[in-house]
Amino acid sequence: MYPPGMPKLWNETIDGHRRAVRDAVLETTVALVTEHGLASVTMSQIAKEAGIGRATLYKYFPDVPSILLAWHDRHVAAHLAALAGARDRAHGPSERLGAILRGYAHITHRRPQDGEIAAFVHRDPHVTRAQRQLHDLVREAVAEAAAAGAVRDDVAPGELADYCLHALSAAGAMPSEAAVRRLVDVTLSGLRPAP
Repeated sequence: MYPPGMPKLWNETIDGHRRAVRDAVLETTVALVTEHGLASVTMSQIAKEAGIGRATLYKYFPDVPSILLAWHDRHVAAHLAALAGARDRAHGPSERLGAILRGYAHITHRRPQDGEIAAFVHRDPHVTRAQRQLHDLVREAVAEAAAAGAVRDDVAPGELADYCLHALSAAGAMPSEAAVRRLVDVTLSGLRPAP
């Protein structure tokens, strides 16, 4: 029993604390790896910079690579959630597809294309799962738009999803947001049914 006046720990408080520690570890690790390089960063450095003990850090992660993969997973989940949210806010099949493609192109445009962290996380097998989730999201939107007559139906939705994702991967090299918008417009025009 707690003494009078002593606050009780609620599950939300504990979960919130764990999230805060995890977030601090993820952000600290990325900052250290960006500054010093992956091979130079130790778990001791991360614990010190994050303001936690090494034993606590090891309760969350076994090593630096696992922290980077967790950081990337968090980013991918946020991107997929943002794309699903854009889809859900749009009205009509064509608009939903456009919202997803615009969102993906802008994410790709803002994402760092090089660097040690990007090279490390993109060679891991967990990226395949994220790519499949993205592909499924686009394929479903294409199929819905095709069923409504807004997108060509002479090509399978999966192939059209591949086309869109490959075309929009070029957004990472675009010089401006205006160029990204034009790329999305060109991609969408390639999906329209033949006259």
